[in-house]
Amino acid sequence: MNKLIPIFLVLILAACTSETKEETGTQTENTSKPENNSKTILFFGNSLTAGYGVGLEEAFPAKIQNKLDSLEMDYTVVNAGLSGETTSGGLNRLDWVLNQKVDVFVLELGANDGLRGIPLKETKANLQAIIDLVWEKNPDTKIILAGMQIPPNMGQDYTTEFKNIWTDLAKTNDVKLIPFLLDGVGGVPSLNQGDGIHPTIEGHKILAKNVWEVLEGVI
Repeated sequence: MNKLIPIFLVLILAACTSETKEETGTQTENTSKPENNSKTILFFGNSLTAGYGVGLEEAFPAKIQNKLDSLEMDYTVVNAGLSGETTSGGLNRLDWVLNQKVDVFVLELGANDGLRGIPLKETKANLQAIIDLVWEKNPDTKIILAGMQIPPNMGQDYTTEFKNIWTDLAKTNDVKLIPFLLDGVGGVPSLNQGDGIHPTIEGHKILAKNVWEVLEGVI
């Protein structure tokens, strides 16, 4: 059974739960609930995570859910990808996303910052703030950073420093790093859609392999 959950459904469920508590008052606290032992892996990112052009069911988080199901591992993947998202936008919506317990948090943001030429210090600070907030909500959450690179349009210095953001954050926070999420896909026309940026279905299969190489050791 595919347990992939898009984030909008999670938010609806959270809202419904909150409404129920308001209606029943303190009775809710004494009501026994079925225990759910399934652990949650949350992918927090932009259009790459959201599966722009291919749909949620073909995006790499769904491929990860399929892999987990095939191995009979009790994990539920939540896709919290939002097309066009920057690190600043991600930071602003993070509180909503963290209304649930998250066992593994895969952070895939920053590409849109680079494409827009956002100052590198700002991008790095936002990513660090996201990491801090995740651990503030749940210190036991395991965080994985999805490294990103951009074409040299902004100049070699910017491109190199941009790439180093994820390496530096991984070392500083002692978290796992996917060196380059688009490894084997970026710059390969046959694995990208017409815009040359967003992976095809076949491209997403490779992204899932890149993620699994690191995720497997974490879970």
